[in-house]
Amino acid sequence: MYMLVENRTSSHLHLKRSPGIRSWSLFVDSLAWKLFYMAGCFFVAAQNLEQWEEAVFDKNKGTVCLKTFNLYKKILTFSKGGNEQVVALLNEIRDVNVEEETVRYFGKGYLVVLRFVTGFSHPLTQSAVLGCRSDVEGVARLITSFLELDRVESQQDLSESSETEDSDADEPQDKY
Repeated sequence: MYMLVENRTSSHLHLKRSPGIRSWSLFVDSLAWKLFYMAGCFFVAAQNLEQWEEAVFDKNKGTVCLKTFNLYKKILTFSKGGNEQVVALLNEIRDVNVEEETVRYFGKGYLVVLRFVTGFSHPLTQSAVLGCRSDVEGVARLITSFLELDRVESQQDLSESSETEDSDADEPQDKY
């Protein structure tokens, strides 16, 4: 129907038209496509979202626990997956460095790497931070001081210098 007569008097005529079934079907169809599009955008965004990461250094247990959480894997596995964990002994960490990594299209990124006495290296995070090398170096210094690796290095330097002084004392010195 084109128009319905809502009210008619000798001085007033009120006509009314409501959307038809065809209009409602287009609205619902359009809404469905928009919801489908939004769901697709959500999954693409979740897939490209960086991981949540945490590092727990526990001197009481003598371990470091590196945990990662991935939202996309959580969604795909219905909360059964998405968590990864690496546990290592603190006394096996011999050094903490900042490494530079080339990130395609964006330039240079930086990350903290834990070096172990076994020769194995493990990054503190799975992805590099773009720019801000000073922030990454600050975290590396914090870990180094927490693990007291700077004291171990200075003690080794002192013992090496005392050994060289002892060996220098054995050698005859020429006076000119």
